[in-house]
Amino acid sequence: MHNNNTIELLNIWLSLTKLQSNINDELEHALQENYSLSLNEFLVLYFLSQTEEKKLRLQHLQEMVGLSQSALSRLVVRMEAKSCGALQRHICEDDRRGIYTSMTDFGEKKFDRALETFNQILESALSKDELKQKLQSLIEKI
Repeated sequence: MHNNNTIELLNIWLSLTKLQSNINDELEHALQENYSLSLNEFLVLYFLSQTEEKKLRLQHLQEMVGLSQSALSRLVVRMEAKSCGALQRHICEDDRRGIYTSMTDFGEKKFDRALETFNQILESALSKDELKQKLQSLIEKI
């Protein structure tokens, strides 16, 4: 028989997961509708924007975004395609196996616009009284 504490913790975790999932869905929908970006594509642009040269090795990016190598590779190829053009591929001269991608000027502009929408949705979602009450109730249970 499971003790009540174990069940309570599981329920808290499920509630937090559901709250995050709902916000992710809202973000995904707005990014897709306004910028033809998935949440993962947005995150790729975000992580690139945080580097000095706006460039990262694909292997490093894969770890940051949390995708498999093949999934990230497909995503980057899509974002490098002429129709999107937000990224550009580089082969490292010192290490031929090191494949990098960098954000183009177009990608940077697209990210800046998408970031405004992203922040508006987050502010709206996180400022809802209903969400605050749910979080407060979960915190009290921990």
